Amino acid sequence: MLRNDEYYMRLALDLASSARGNTNPNPMVGAVIVNNDVIVGTGLHRKAGEPHAEVHAFRMAGDHAAGATLYVTLEPCSHFGKTPPCANLVKESGVKRVVVAMTDPNPSVAGRGIALLRDAGIEVEVGVLEAQAYKLNERFIHNMLTARPFVVAKYAMTADGKIAAATGDSKWVTGDDAREDVHEYRHEMDGILVGIGTVLADNPSLTTRLVSKEGKNPIRIVLDSELQTPPTAAVAQTAEARTIIVTSNEAPAERAQALFAQGVEIIRVEKTTDGLDLEATLDALYEAGITDILVEGGAGVHASFFRQQLVQKVIIYMAPKVLGGTNSITPVGGSDAQQMSEARDFEFDTVNFVGNDLRIVAYPKH
Repeated sequence: MLRNDEYYMRLALDLASSARGNTNPNPMVGAVIVNNDVIVGTGLHRKAGEPHAEVHAFRMAGDHAAGATLYVTLEPCSHFGKTPPCANLVKESGVKRVVVAMTDPNPSVAGRGIALLRDAGIEVEVGVLEAQAYKLNERFIHNMLTARPFVVAKYAMTADGKIAAATGDSKWVTGDDAREDVHEYRHEMDGILVGIGTVLADNPSLTTRLVSKEGKNPIRIVLDSELQTPPTAAVAQTAEARTIIVTSNEAPAERAQALFAQGVEIIRVEKTTDGLDLEATLDALYEAGITDILVEGGAGVHASFFRQQLVQKVIIYMAPKVLGGTNSITPVGGSDAQQMSEARDFEFDTVNFVGNDLRIVAYPKH
């Protein structure tokens, strides 16, 4: 049975996605080599600094690459980084056709790899399952275009939009399956961010705890303008995971020293009328090598990120519960809006059951 380009590109995308959370700051890339409708080579980029997907695929294909078609989810790189350029490898492999899902947004590549292949007489088609490829590497694309981390806001709420009772009690809004799903997201992300209010109220460890495998701990980031984080706090115990506290330039030096002694890293930024300068915070975190961040709140932190339109994606877990109450806590705090027109518009992308709860993934329209 003859299979079409979309079939093989879908296989390449599936290969690429299996490395989710392991390739940062690099993109996820998958490659499939097909000769006479037979798959002769497959590969994926497993980890930053290791061989790219094309390298693995050509090693598997060997001489069978001659006259074959290469399916790759991202334009082959044309520059020297930690590994040699893949476009040269493709050009010398003997393939007669290359199908690319999307061009590389990296300014060092940006169509140069495709041009190199076409100049070598190789037929190149671009745009097969392009939307899926963009979604797969949304973090990398955002990094390349903005030089900032990709920000994902996450919260769990009841069906009437409450994340905690008036007392602050929130254990538990959702069920075990949803909480396990959150830890999968933590495993995939470079950083996890909360405000000092969450640290003082809940003393969370903010580590990854998975049942099925050993999870990767994200870098813990705390917004704490006055350095109120106690040296005894769980996030200040850095043997298991790194911690960065973002504070103001005016925060007391003696408190910083106590946290330094625990291995905590400190980033200082200016304060604004809304609190810490979040744009400067994101710039500094990206310079520190953090390419994506899971913002877990609380309500004030979420409000600041949403108000300044610094959220690229939202993950909402909705439990089949109604809590009620005027003083119960909502996911996004901040000042009260006066008109419905002040609401920020989002588009639902997916809605799935996770156990008995709903997981809603949405993107801001802007």
